[in-house]
Amino acid sequence: MRVHHLNCATMRPVSRRLVNGDGGLLEPGVMVCHCLLIETDRGLVLVDSGLGLADVRDPVGSLGARFVRLTRPVLDPDETAVRQVARLGYRPEDVRHIVVTHLDLDHAGGLADFPGATVHVHARERDAALSPSTAGERRRYRPHHWAHRPTWATYSDTDGDAWFGFDAVRQLAGLPPEILLIPLAGHTRGHCAVAVDTGAGWLLHAGDAYFFHDETDPTRPRCTPGLRAFQALVQADGPARRANQARLRELRAANEERVDIFSAHDHVELARYGRAAEPA
Repeated sequence: MRVHHLNCATMRPVSRRLVNGDGGLLEPGVMVCHCLLIETDRGLVLVDSGLGLADVRDPVGSLGARFVRLTRPVLDPDETAVRQVARLGYRPEDVRHIVVTHLDLDHAGGLADFPGATVHVHARERDAALSPSTAGERRRYRPHHWAHRPTWATYSDTDGDAWFGFDAVRQLAGLPPEILLIPLAGHTRGHCAVAVDTGAGWLLHAGDAYFFHDETDPTRPRCTPGLRAFQALVQADGPARRANQARLRELRAANEERVDIFSAHDHVELARYGRAAEPA
């Protein structure tokens, strides 16, 4: 299998940083939507989809004014997954499967650009997105992202296998056994990580289980104050989220040579794979 690392949306949130100890300076940060495109003998597999063409064309109508105001997305159509798939010489219909870590608007926005793809997702996540029960869920999920009525393949955590100490890990219907869905709830009800065996080691796309690269440092974990506050603000289950971050640190400590962990939004981690994003 060949794995492409894609940035499917650059965002430039404004954060308050301390400068020379006096504080108060507003500076733009940079966040990405780190997605994977996997070439397999069963077609192309996309892991997360970033923002889609409809989001770029009408950001306020599609994503909501609050999201646009807080994240300040660049809104470049060439960053969408469908445009990047085309630049690699493929057609949208060549993407036969999309595996989502969760269905937040910045992870599921590109689903409609691949209407024929089967969408693989944890059952609790799909249920939360289709029937949101809180104000936070109604903000984070956008029904028009799946208004094309995709074929859903859903998975529970009542069974499955063990993987490096994680339980209820599932192989995915119709996909090679080298791609696994790993329940990692907390950020949302049915949030998952996606593991990919490249033959040279494992990639672990941890989605929004954490946001800052040093959060998985086994000895000195840290996060910026703004991202720490943001994660707490949008979490569905705080204790589960923090427990899963601790499990990721344990995984990195014991298996750093075998498993490469990265999150969805950290541009430093994306740059490890030769892709970079800078504030526009």
